[in-house]
Amino acid sequence: MTDKKRILAHKIETLMGMFPCVAVIGPRQCGKSTLVKSVYPDWKYYDLERPDDYQLITSDPLGFFNRQQDKTIIDEAQQFPDLFKVLRGIIDQDRKACGRFLLTGSSSPEIVRGLSESLAGRIATIELWPFKMIEFYEKPLPNIYELLIERSTSLADLVDLKTFVTIHQLYEHWLLGGYPEPRIKGKTTPIFYGLWMGEYFADYIRRDIQRLFPRLNTHNFRLFIQSLSYHSGTIINQSSIAKALEVSSVTAKEYLEILHNTFIWRNLRCFEKNSLKKIQKMPKGFFRDPGILHHLLKVDEIDRLLIHPMAGTSFKSFVIEEIIRGFQSTLKPGIDFNFYRTRDKAEIDLIIDGPFGFIPIEIKLGTKLTQRMLGPLKIFLKETGSKFGILVNNSEKIEIVADNIIQIPAIYL
Repeated sequence: MTDKKRILAHKIETLMGMFPCVAVIGPRQCGKSTLVKSVYPDWKYYDLERPDDYQLITSDPLGFFNRQQDKTIIDEAQQFPDLFKVLRGIIDQDRKACGRFLLTGSSSPEIVRGLSESLAGRIATIELWPFKMIEFYEKPLPNIYELLIERSTSLADLVDLKTFVTIHQLYEHWLLGGYPEPRIKGKTTPIFYGLWMGEYFADYIRRDIQRLFPRLNTHNFRLFIQSLSYHSGTIINQSSIAKALEVSSVTAKEYLEILHNTFIWRNLRCFEKNSLKKIQKMPKGFFRDPGILHHLLKVDEIDRLLIHPMAGTSFKSFVIEEIIRGFQSTLKPGIDFNFYRTRDKAEIDLIIDGPFGFIPIEIKLGTKLTQRMLGPLKIFLKETGSKFGILVNNSEKIEIVADNIIQIPAIYL
């Protein structure tokens, strides 16, 4: 599909030196197969969506693994859930041997459950996403993420960050998202992009949802996705959406979980570690890829997007996802991502919660800075004792705008 370098390639190789097995999970068509084959081109490769490979492995899985003791890639592992139990026994025969198996899986709660229950302690799991902005434009990962995971980093360390993309490239990636095939082919055949997006959703519902949830009403689910496009990036009132679609709140909650577990939607949890404030515990989430959101909104030009009522929330979601992907590219464990909203409506778009402490991040689409924008960050920093906060916007330069708050343009992410 593409020879563009993925920034997770190094992480896969590093983890394969520590664990017997590594799993790469993520949405369909985000480039998992291409990535694993590019990292280990000489390994034996089996695809469980290919009938011959499926029959070979499922007819006698124990015999298969006795023949394939190592250097084996199994693609779309969720197609055969019993695989994980068999693989556990094979790994336990030689627990000290690392770098033996590489799995991929997509669009299935089954694979997450199988990995956590059957292969706990034996496997490292990596989530791959559609192209991060710097990947599509073939630029290196900015060093901001390595700096932020260090306890010793100060605001002064962030002033000299380098950017590798232009504002034009940022707007283009925000509009179109990062799915490899439509982005690459769409460069030479623009009409292909919209056609691909339409087919992707049809295939997602027909192929994945109907297989995983055969009793689910796919018509209502499709309407739910369309309705959700107008709530992406906001506090989700499940009861209101459920009432509009004439389904129960329980069903609406179930739909959200399905979208989250199949990597289309991200549920962002509320930050609850500030005991000084009463937190508003309502769900918030967004479509992980902005191209999907804008396809659902029928927005295909940046000028139309910039004047669309959803522009601000869409940009915030895009930046949040870019930041999450940046942190996930590091080897630092134990990082959580939350949003913050109190009952008096003080709100911060993203709270990074890791071994290095809390980093509150406020995100604005515009270029102008007002002191009012910094209010929630200042209060949060004072109440939690966090070292510094970040304002991400589209201004021209990095600048320290308060004693412990720094402005960083989105092109530096």
